[in-house]
Amino acid sequence: MSEENKQQYSADSIQALEGMEHVRMRPSMYIGDVGVRGLHHLVYEVIDNSIDEALAGHCNNISVFINEDNSITVEDDGRGIPVDIHKKEGVSALEVVMTKIGAGGKFDKDSYKVSGGLHGVGVSCVNALSDHLKATVHRNGNIYEQEYERGKASYPVKQVGTTDQRGTIVTFTPDKTIFQQTTEYNHETLAARLRELSYLNKGITIHLVDKRNQDDEGNDIKETFHSTEGLSEFVGYLDSTREQLTAGVISMEGEKNGIPVEVAMVYNTSYSENLHSYVNNINTHEGGTHLSGFRRGLTGTLKKYAEGSGLLKNLKFDIAGDDFREGLTAIISVKVQEPQFEGQTKTKLGNREVSAAVSQAVSEMLTDYLEENPNDAKTIVQKVILAAQARHAARKAREMVQRKTVMSIGGLPGKLSDCSETDPEQCEIFLVEGDSAGGTAKQGRDRNFQAILPLRGKILNVEKAMVHKVFENEEIKNMFTALGVTIGTEEDSKALNLSKLRYHKVVIMCDADVDGSHIATLILTFFFRFMREMVEQGYVYIATPPLYLVKKGQKREYAWDDDQRDLIVQKMGGSASIQRYKGLGEMNAEQLWDTTMNPEFRTLRQVVIDSDVEADRVFSMLMGDEVPPRRDFIERNAKYANIDA
Repeated sequence: MSEENKQQYSADSIQALEGMEHVRMRPSMYIGDVGVRGLHHLVYEVIDNSIDEALAGHCNNISVFINEDNSITVEDDGRGIPVDIHKKEGVSALEVVMTKIGAGGKFDKDSYKVSGGLHGVGVSCVNALSDHLKATVHRNGNIYEQEYERGKASYPVKQVGTTDQRGTIVTFTPDKTIFQQTTEYNHETLAARLRELSYLNKGITIHLVDKRNQDDEGNDIKETFHSTEGLSEFVGYLDSTREQLTAGVISMEGEKNGIPVEVAMVYNTSYSENLHSYVNNINTHEGGTHLSGFRRGLTGTLKKYAEGSGLLKNLKFDIAGDDFREGLTAIISVKVQEPQFEGQTKTKLGNREVSAAVSQAVSEMLTDYLEENPNDAKTIVQKVILAAQARHAARKAREMVQRKTVMSIGGLPGKLSDCSETDPEQCEIFLVEGDSAGGTAKQGRDRNFQAILPLRGKILNVEKAMVHKVFENEEIKNMFTALGVTIGTEEDSKALNLSKLRYHKVVIMCDADVDGSHIATLILTFFFRFMREMVEQGYVYIATPPLYLVKKGQKREYAWDDDQRDLIVQKMGGSASIQRYKGLGEMNAEQLWDTTMNPEFRTLRQVVIDSDVEADRVFSMLMGDEVPPRRDFIERNAKYANIDA
């Protein structure tokens, strides 16, 4: 085949699979869920098509608009989806792409070498789950258009004008009958993903325009994401809230065994390991062969250097793989022509050939760096030795926790008021701030399925603590023991075992004030760093106690914010009595049950991780040592805050 034919992108490049109705019948199979995460996933699928064009070298600019009605517009300057008649389907290729599941140019290796998205499920899936979708294509000097209602074309593709531009514009409105929880898009969630994509695809410019909000001058809120250095900048952004150990970012970009590999890493003074891996721009949360290849290359190279340096001669125990990754922030990105993922959600890469390619790339990169930067090399090895010593101490502390955990009911924490139900799926535990509120919660709860564990004051800030200090902390030991989970195996000292988890709802219940928010953040930091699987599996929640009780005569209503309070007062005709709850302890047991604990009326906020990367950065910023980023965050996000100079 000639090079010209290989580059041809036409209707014949589009291949179709059958079965569109399944998407509307079972949307969660295709986009994960029909809540907030699934709603935003629709946007990512449309953007993935534009990114694929960029990966193929045909697109430089992508714009995402959040319109006033919460519809979304994605615009790019790629080649434009083909509009000529598809031979097999007998309709325009654009209609095939938009209405047939599994249709797309990414199945044709001559059109796209690598691609992200759900292998052609993407934009047709978005169309099926939208009330209305409009596709406008600028191609071959003409403008083409087609509209759809819930995945079905309203009319054949038509030419509506001429143009000297090229590209595709897709505007869609999510179907409210599918997304019943909400159809409102979150600016920060979309911004985090677009920022991520700009780092992973350097040179591309991505704009986010929020038409729902305006700045002080009356202009739409706009952010632009562009990276010239790629992953090196990404790591710098992630670690901007931490103190770096090395002078600069260690990075490499190249091709190994035909697989493009890009790696960037830096060591810092923290005690956490933060590895983020990507395949074709997809964040592989569960890792896979590319991550195992990185770990093997890192461990082998550093261990060889450390042993050759003579710095390990006085160490009385072996160094484990974990020790080489403490305080490490790294991003691994590979492009694979035919990726094999485990599961529909693509969270774990299975291609065996990728492991060797990444391991070799990391080994070469690190060997060169260590030889050229002997001072940094010595600093890294010293960090590894400290990590090994801390791990040895942590093992003893962890064994103490696990000995308590595996004991009978008599080994449970003394402050725990357990429930009578034993089926974890039916049980929930409230982690309550303070003994006073804990006492009220014990009186107000349903003893059949609700357990109460009071926590004394503010728990340890695990972001700034060595691992053995975490396991020695009394409140943290009580949480481990009460939940019934264990952590650490011979193979993986950080592995969490949830097989004996005693509750499938873990509810953080703190006062609705600044101190309460701080305690909740400390607990969430602990879960994110040491029990992330519990968050990922949807077991962690935050209770929402009311801020006010509004009374007038015999009328009583609760309010959860100032606006709701004002509306209630207005509804009651003014002159109402307002009680501001400063803490959970100010409520009696009946009030706490009615507002915060009764499953029939309460509001629980489930804790989810929209972006591993952004969550890592935010926890580091809020709970780490660097004050300026935290101050800036508070000033930008807090409605009411007194910030000390």
